[in-house]
Amino acid sequence: MEGQHQGQPQDQQADCIFCRIARGEIPAQVVHESADAVAFRDLNPQGPTHVLVIPRRHIPQLHQADDAALLGRLLLMARDIAEREGIATRGYRVVINNGPDGGQSVDHLHLHVLGGRRFTWPPG
Repeated sequence: MEGQHQGQPQDQQADCIFCRIARGEIPAQVVHESADAVAFRDLNPQGPTHVLVIPRRHIPQLHQADDAALLGRLLLMARDIAEREGIATRGYRVVINNGPDGGQSVDHLHLHVLGGRRFTWPPG
């Protein structure tokens, strides 16, 4: 398969930083995990709460995702994290940046759960 590294499972990439976090090779401040997703604190937070939710399976961008059930589980995990972090009542933002023009900096699908302050619109 194109873009896949020899000896690497079909759903992972050896050099992808988020795949490495999901495998436990790179430390992260994990706040929640399940069989198919991991949530951890962003190293460059854009708010008092900034958690990334990633699928364990390597999916480079949202437009390449074809598993509706997985996408739903990622959103439900984002909702649960907002509850646990105490930001659900006042409000929070869930963001998916897709591609270079969308501001995606890591080529692995991820949701940003942001809260703890008022956000403005448009986001910029």
